[in-house]
Amino acid sequence: MAIEAGCARAVYAADPGRSRGRLHPEPPSATRNDFRRDCDRIIHATAFRRLKYKTQVFVFHEGDHYRTRLTHSLEVAQIARALARALGLDEDLSEALALAHDLGHPPFGHAGERALAGCMAGHGGFDHNAQTLRIVTELERRYPAFDGLNLTWETLEGIVKHNGPLTDRAGDPIGRYREGGLPEGILLYGAVQDLDLWSYPGAEAQAAAIADDIAYDAHDIDDGLRAALFSVDDIAALPLPGGIVTAIRHQYPHLESDRLVHELVRRLIGQMIEDVGAEARRRIAQANPKSADDVRRAGKALVGFSPAMAEADAAIKGFLYPRMYRHSRIMRIMTDAESVVRDLFERYSDKPGDLPAEWGAGERGGHASPRKIADFIAGMTDRYALTEHARLFPTTPELR
Repeated sequence: MAIEAGCARAVYAADPGRSRGRLHPEPPSATRNDFRRDCDRIIHATAFRRLKYKTQVFVFHEGDHYRTRLTHSLEVAQIARALARALGLDEDLSEALALAHDLGHPPFGHAGERALAGCMAGHGGFDHNAQTLRIVTELERRYPAFDGLNLTWETLEGIVKHNGPLTDRAGDPIGRYREGGLPEGILLYGAVQDLDLWSYPGAEAQAAAIADDIAYDAHDIDDGLRAALFSVDDIAALPLPGGIVTAIRHQYPHLESDRLVHELVRRLIGQMIEDVGAEARRRIAQANPKSADDVRRAGKALVGFSPAMAEADAAIKGFLYPRMYRHSRIMRIMTDAESVVRDLFERYSDKPGDLPAEWGAGERGGHASPRKIADFIAGMTDRYALTEHARLFPTTPELR
């Protein structure tokens, strides 16, 4: 399929001219449609800038070449736009959702989230998707008439349903939320604006979600090879990367290692994008949606991997998990990172005067609420969290 060629807007694409609107009505822009405005607001948000110093796997000072949450978000946006273009979807909406999807991650990646979730276990919990929703609806304070970014319904829907429906039609939590219930932030916002948590999101959100998977596979292979956590021959033992490496070596038998790795990553992304495009066309033809709402009511995702590519994706993640995410070097760093987050939470809980003035004054006897402390810590970059810890404690892990 010709990914770059694109196609006319599909009947099932989101239409900015028919958006369900914003919680706080605003006059239209003379130069931008509503989804483009959402994208621009996300780019200019404080939380988006902080992604530069929030990490995926490696801490910020490991090296300039490793991915951060910011570079990952930009890569996801590029892939999401390519998919949207190929499928006749709204590129601006897909880009907005790709750029926003990691805003709620705390410092130190999943280690920071685990620590905050533990600290907040008795206070409504912590979930990065719910935190992203809090950021764009409440915590960003840039505009005189409202808190948050006042994004369109379609963008908020895509953010909160990044991983699919959260409830069944009756409103009961499903999937990862079946046991513990919906995160507090999502429940509270649901009382203000109904985001149809029972349905699938629109096709643009589905494109952004699968773009996230593609980017993760590609850049974690790249970063893992750069960090010497495994070799090209190790990853080449898997069918999909192995086929690509064999083809590259056949075509360029004397290619140096760095160029081979770049070509591997480039071709892997290309093959995954082409697979999603072909599979999405097959599913869309079968479901025959006539509107964006038909996509939401389809009962399954219409944009995703083919069964063969889903198997290849699972194999890559299965390879990376023990060799990268659970590598002894990474585990040691992440264990120390969790302790930094827990220390900060406990310190601010015991001594709210150590918080900045705008965060320290709470409703209960001058103490900051646990949620306010979690909001403050979640907004920290890796660097700032370590700086704060060094300010408040006699010793701080080096995370190296």
